[in-house]
Formats: sequence, structure tokens, C-alpha cells
Amino acid sequence: MTEFIDAQAFQSMVICAHAALNASKQHLNELNVFPVPDGDTGTNMTMTMTNAVTELKKKNPQTLGAAADCVASGLLRGARGNSGVILSLLFRGIAKKLKGVEKADAVLFAAAMQEGVDAAYKAVMKPAEGTILTVSRLATAAAVEFAANGADVELMLTCALEAGREALADTVNLNPVLKKAGVVDAGGQGYIIIWQAMLECLQGRFVMPEEADEPVREKADFAAIDDEEITFTFDTVFIVRKTVDKPLDGLRAYLSSIGDCLVIGEDDEAFKVHVHTDIPGSALTEAQKYGTLEVAKIENMRIQHEDVAAGRKAISADDLDDESEMPHGNAGPAAPEKELGVVAVCAGDGLASLFKELGADAVVTGGQTMNPSTQDILAAVDSTPANTVFVFPNNKNIIMAAQQCAPLTEKQVVVIPTGAVPQGISAMINYDPSATAEDMEAVFNESIGTVHTAQVTYAARDSEFDGHHILAGQYLALLDGALVGSFDAFPALLEALNKKIAALDPSLISVYYGEDIQEADAEETAGIIGAAFPNAEVMTVNGGQPVYYYMISIE
Repeated sequence: MTEFIDAQAFQSMVICAHAALNASKQHLNELNVFPVPDGDTGTNMTMTMTNAVTELKKKNPQTLGAAADCVASGLLRGARGNSGVILSLLFRGIAKKLKGVEKADAVLFAAAMQEGVDAAYKAVMKPAEGTILTVSRLATAAAVEFAANGADVELMLTCALEAGREALADTVNLNPVLKKAGVVDAGGQGYIIIWQAMLECLQGRFVMPEEADEPVREKADFAAIDDEEITFTFDTVFIVRKTVDKPLDGLRAYLSSIGDCLVIGEDDEAFKVHVHTDIPGSALTEAQKYGTLEVAKIENMRIQHEDVAAGRKAISADDLDDESEMPHGNAGPAAPEKELGVVAVCAGDGLASLFKELGADAVVTGGQTMNPSTQDILAAVDSTPANTVFVFPNNKNIIMAAQQCAPLTEKQVVVIPTGAVPQGISAMINYDPSATAEDMEAVFNESIGTVHTAQVTYAARDSEFDGHHILAGQYLALLDGALVGSFDAFPALLEALNKKIAALDPSLISVYYGEDIQEADAEETAGIIGAAFPNAEVMTVNGGQPVYYYMISIE
């Protein structure tokens, strides 16, 4: 029997919960179809918890109240996605109730859990049942009911978990999207995993899982969820450090008018917003009436859904390499030493080197399935010592995030809407640093209009896409974003792609080969393309890009 939870026990419980969540994150990703089918709930909840554990290990608080506050602050700062923000709110309520407390009995801890549920429901503007909110509410109700008549904390959490599991099983019936996909709610499942691990830790029987993710037992049918299920395009998350002392009611009302899935978590110093909207820039601008923007992340959920439906991993901005060739930190914008500068987004050492050779000041790592955040691009813009900075997103899904940099910096930001890397390279070939910003903008925009892009990749699993039935392992060819087809053999793909390219009457074809392609194979591929177009100049370049075996520029 355990009568109390103290600081040491609580810290151990949270660390075990993080380990269990990390081991199950891929399983949770495979369940994630609501509120948006982008397959990232497990990653978001795990990374949110990681931040809390990091803070705990740094501070090692000596009272339960201090430990709870440390966890809540870490979760708020690290919260990612809808599930991560709600998780931070659940623990923020716990911390509020346990403030100044050395240890807690069953009654106090259950009351703290209830405070967390109340905080989460209050913060979510339009609570949807059949989600982590439902699971946490019913689990906590059982905990409060037990605590009214029993003093054993372990039994209290056991009752909470039993009720939570029943609630989780029922989420498939409460939520039409979950029923359509045939799965329980991912966030609710994550909640159960957390508290199961915390209970087992308290009982002294938690076993640290292996590093590898557990096998997927249950998986959503992402292809069954239509793109129309996504009401708004951009998942927008940001933190604002408060500079004015006024309630956030006005901000809540405004954000509710331009989006959905709104959750706002706050503490005394800052607040964190999660919202789905089509105009993330407006959300950021409005929020700055309440304080100073610290960090922002914007991701295109429609593209993430396309990726998981097509069998690819939808990598978020949180998965980006931190080794971008740009300074980080809070040193402030670089003083202008020239009139014009350029920031380009791409993935692959060869492509990054090429942009640098053509005159780019900074290269941000990112691309398809690896969309950088506005903050990533902003850091590169601020590090560029120029008055006007041109940004080449080089992917249609990054254009909006790049555009949000403009109101966040004192520099003049001009986003050239390059939808693919070859367009950015073509524009950079025409770069004249001595020209005026207006003239250069016109030249850039004109040059990208003459470039077509073909891409060659593969299918990670069976799916339906663009009216095509795609089998796992097949080669895929796209031209200007449209699927040319899926193929069992690479020669058949080249033949079909060449037929499409022929309609463009090319004079210059550049074949950028990826990290999985050997130079000899790339030369052979370029030779086949060149034979089909004897009047065109064909060249090969080692792009080193992931995801795509080849990116082919047609001009």
C-alpha cells in the first residue's frame, strides 16, 4: 500500500512514463487520424515529454510541488502538436493544485488530476469527445471517486486506468473519423501509456523498454481518410513571452474565428498556442499584441496526410537536422553589409553546396517530408548581412512558412515562390548581387516560370494516390507534382517519364541524383534520357538529396 507520492517518486514516475511513451511512439503515430490524419501524435507526445524529463534532470526539485511545477513548465515549453499541448495542460493543472506541497495523498493527488482536466477543457475552445480529453476526464473521475473512500494511491491509479481503458475503447464509437479508420484515439492511447508506466513505477515493477519501437499492433487506414477531413491547412504552434498584463480572452476569440483545434496553455511568464488555420501569419501578428514571439512552427497538414496515405513518413519540422549552416541563438539580426542576400531551403550536401556556389548566404536543411519551421528560416534570414533577403523555399509546402518571416524581422524579406529545388537553382543562376531588389525579384520570378521538375522515388507501402493503385516497393515518377505512374522496373519508369518530358520540348535537362544513387548509375540514367532528346543538353549533378532518387530539371 502506498499512501503518499513525494518528489522522488513523482520524478521517477515521469521518467518511466517518458520511456514508455518513447517505446510506443511509432504505434501512436500509426493510430493518429484525428484531429488531422498526419501520423505524428506519438512523436509529438514523446518530444513534449522529453523536454519535461530534461528539465527534471537539470533541477532535481526536492518537493512534490516543485517537481510538478518543473514538469509542467517543461511540458509547456516543449509542447508539440495538439496532443502535446493538451498533455502540458493536464500537468499544469496538477502543478497548480500541488503548489507548495511536500507530498500528496490519494485525495490531494486525485484533486490535482481533476484540476488538470479542468484546465485542459477550459483551454480547448471546442472540446471534441472521443479524444484524450474524454479519456483523461473519465479516468480522473474514477480516481476522485476512489479517493473519497480509500487512501491507497496505487489502487486509486489502478481504478483510474481501468476507467481510462474503457473510455479509450469507446473513442472509436464516439468519433466518426476514428470509426472510419478503425482505430482508437492516438492521444487517448498515449495518456493510458503514460499513467500505466507511472503506476508501474510507483509499484516498483516498471521495466525500462528496449530502445527500438514496439511492433505495431493496430494501425489506422490513412487512405480511408479524405483530404477534405482537414478543414484548415497549417498546424501552427508558437510561444509568446508576456510583456503586457492582460487576459488572453481577446486572442482566444480571434484565433477561434480564423481556425480550429485551438489550445492555449500559459504560465506566469509565457503562453503557448496551438491552432489549425489557413493564415498562420495573422495568428502570429495578433499574438504579438500580448508579448514577444519566442519561437514558431508551421507545418502543412494536407501534405503530411498525403505522405502517410502514400506510405511515406511525414517528417515534421521537429525532425530536422540541427546542423544547418547558420548561427543560432539570440544575438539578433546581422548588421547589413550589402543590399541583397539569399537564403535557400534544400536537403542534400550536393544541393547545399551548389546553392552556396551560386551565391546563397545561408542554406536551411529541409524539403519534402522535412519542412523547416518559420523559426528555422527566420534564423537564417537574420544571420544574412543584407538589407533585403530573398528566400527560396524550393518546396510548395514551405512557401507559407517562409512568408511568415516578413513581420518577424527588421530586414526586408522577399519570398520567391519556388516549388522545387530546380526552380531555385535556375533562379540563382541569374542572380546579380549588384542589381536592385525590384529588378532581381522580377528576374527571379521570370526564371522560375520556365522550369519543370520531375521526381523519382519509391512507395513505402500499398496505397491509392491520384487515382493510381500503388504497391509497396514500386518506383514512383512525378512531373510538376502530378503522378506519372508507379512501376515495378526502373526502365519502364524512364520510358513513361520521357514520353511526358517530350511534350515540354526541352533544351536543357539537369539530373540531380540522390544519396542512394551511385555516380555510374546516374550517368547511365542521364544517358538514357539524353538518347531520347538528342537536341537537348543533359548534365548530371550529385545532389545527395534524401527521399528522391532523382530530381530532374527540364528547361
